[in-house]
Amino acid sequence: MEKVEKVTEALKKAAIGGEKKPKKEKKAPAGDATDAGPLELNPPAAFIQERLDLFDRLYKEQQEEYAKKPHDDINITMPDGTVKVGKSYETTPAQIALGISKSLLKRTVVARVDGEELWDLERPLEKSCKLELLDFNDDQGKFVFWHSSAHILGEACERRFGCSLCIGPPVDNGFYYEMALPGGAAVQASDWAPLESIVGKIVKEKQPFQRLEMSKEDLLKMFAYNPYKQHIIKDKIADGTRTTVYRNGPLIDLCRGPHVPDTSRIESFAIMKNSSSYFLGDANNDSLQRIYGVSFPDKKLMAAHKKFLEEAAKRDHRLIGKQQELFYFEEASPGSAMWLPHGMRIHNAIMNYIKEEYWDRDYDEVMTPNMFNVSLWEQSGHLAHYKEDMFLLDVDKEQFGLKPMNCPAHAMMFRHRDRSHKELPLRYADFGVLHRNEASGALSGLTRVRRFQQDDAHIFCREDQIKTEVADLFDFMRKFYGILGLTFKLKLSTRPDKYMGEISTWDAAEARLKEALDEFSKDGGVTWELNAGDGAFYGPKIDIAVLDCLNRPWQCATIQLDFQQPINFSLEYQTAETVQAIQEKKEEKKEEKAAPAPAPKEEPAADDKKDGKKKPLLVKKPLSQGCARPVMIHRAMAGSIERFTAILCEHFAGKWPLWLSPRQVIIIPVGMGFLDYAKEVAKLLKQEHFYVDVDSSGNTLQKKIRNGQLAQYNFCFVVGADEKANRMVNIRYRDDTSTQARDVPVPLDEAIEKLKKLKADRGMYNPFPPKKEEGEANKA
Repeated sequence: MEKVEKVTEALKKAAIGGEKKPKKEKKAPAGDATDAGPLELNPPAAFIQERLDLFDRLYKEQQEEYAKKPHDDINITMPDGTVKVGKSYETTPAQIALGISKSLLKRTVVARVDGEELWDLERPLEKSCKLELLDFNDDQGKFVFWHSSAHILGEACERRFGCSLCIGPPVDNGFYYEMALPGGAAVQASDWAPLESIVGKIVKEKQPFQRLEMSKEDLLKMFAYNPYKQHIIKDKIADGTRTTVYRNGPLIDLCRGPHVPDTSRIESFAIMKNSSSYFLGDANNDSLQRIYGVSFPDKKLMAAHKKFLEEAAKRDHRLIGKQQELFYFEEASPGSAMWLPHGMRIHNAIMNYIKEEYWDRDYDEVMTPNMFNVSLWEQSGHLAHYKEDMFLLDVDKEQFGLKPMNCPAHAMMFRHRDRSHKELPLRYADFGVLHRNEASGALSGLTRVRRFQQDDAHIFCREDQIKTEVADLFDFMRKFYGILGLTFKLKLSTRPDKYMGEISTWDAAEARLKEALDEFSKDGGVTWELNAGDGAFYGPKIDIAVLDCLNRPWQCATIQLDFQQPINFSLEYQTAETVQAIQEKKEEKKEEKAAPAPAPKEEPAADDKKDGKKKPLLVKKPLSQGCARPVMIHRAMAGSIERFTAILCEHFAGKWPLWLSPRQVIIIPVGMGFLDYAKEVAKLLKQEHFYVDVDSSGNTLQKKIRNGQLAQYNFCFVVGADEKANRMVNIRYRDDTSTQARDVPVPLDEAIEKLKKLKADRGMYNPFPPKKEEGEANKA
């Protein structure tokens, strides 16, 4: 069958399923400069010594100032409650760690003071505090380790290229550094080995990381040679303030820190890839070079990481999407997936499950426009935060935007008529298309797109209903992820630096979510952690990261408590106390019906302006007497359906469970004489809404079965003379190797009923388990 063989060939070419892989190219040994020129610049770039001279002078002054600080006794409280006595501006976290054990100091990456501030191990403590010592296994410890590794990479790049460094942050799987090479040159693959060789030298030199506070004026002098650092300093650092730089070896970089004690901590380092990028991610700015790397405190972790990357590459959803003909992308519409028929089968299966849950949980599905006047986004506050990520266009001399989220539209929908407390909670669900103007360099398969759909919903409820609603969302989440075999982590993200509303309102909202998380953790055995300062601008949120079979975290679900949008859109509902009064007023109006009604006031046209300002779409108004503000809960379980499909694709490695599978059953006749029966079986399965194909090719039976397995059909139904005569099917289940060579026919009606149950259960079990032999059954 042509379409089966097409998929099979794609799988074979990708070397998944045990096929031979192409031989890897031998990597040039470190320092091999056959095609890469000299290892380092000689002499070094002139700016390096000028930068060092300024640093040395200012660092000496700083140390003299520290020496004058009072060295008072301080109490340092450890996580186990023990108290260490130290001296302010003298005792360091490294000394505390060493006092406990040498091995503790060796594995400690950074300290955390009073549960919030990360602190260099060699930086003296300034007052009594609570102290935690974090190693590489801690998320924050890992990010500090990778941040320090980025600085080492930056030093290697300066020594090799004499480049102007830009930014070098840690990221989820390592770090990168951006830079501009002299003359606009590009980094080549042949530069990787020389750079790794220089990194090896830097590590052996055990260069200490030194922290220095500097004024804005001195920073501008230090980085006068670098236009990118100049821009960052002028844009991010307020006049009259100070910030920090860190030095390791000849490198001095603008950085808040903290860092590892010295470069010897980076025992294993590898460059992973390089690419071009734009300064600050803006295509209108200079094109830069970006080098990605990863590092670990020992070589075993590096080996495990590379093995993990090999497995992840096999599961790459972009690869599987091509093999299984699920989706693809066109240059004519970057970041917008072209969903093929088999991909839509998966897309619809996810959506149908969510819609079933919506029915059971009393959600109402709605649909809202794709495009709104920007006045709507101004009122919601989104324009100030999301304008750069919106697609804006001019219509009738006014500016409109494609919606990047649904919440303002749902707020207007709530507001369009009077609401009673009896209607709450009101749950609006919306699968509408959203658009976000992601940078072209950030687009990545289905995980980062410009056009997408979400299982987006907003719940409008009373404050006394928050606890119940959040508990139901936790139940929804546990059930949804449970059937997919996904575990999850919870984080409470609190008030960011830029926020809307009053602090007291934020405190109340955060307290509500903490209470809900504590109860869920107690009942479900799930822990949660605080993610301070990372909430949405309108309210705190619970971020849920699912963990796939490779234990990779993926941001999917979110639960956000919002007290601000109801104020922005003047949302209100009539409380129980006002219902009777409203009924009485209605009776009075009936009596006055005979009286002539006053002439209606003429409303200004939509484009009327006052004082040269455009009239807002919605006018804020104070809370009406006898009314209260609803609370708005933003929630999603899958998040972006595109992204969630990618996650599941990699989680299952393309081996979809039956209820999600785009290829559920293939019927294989042992010869052309049984093709009619195969088609009859297929017709019966299709009537029960199964995705079924018949292999009518002239291939051998074994090749047909192998093709069906490679194409990831859940079940192969083999039919021949006995099966046709007795209306049976011989079944092979993809995920149970014990059935692969079995010759035990199953009645056709029984097979269909068992498949229907498996699909309805959304199960991942074998409905046709091998029967025990009589002797084994007796033993059992």
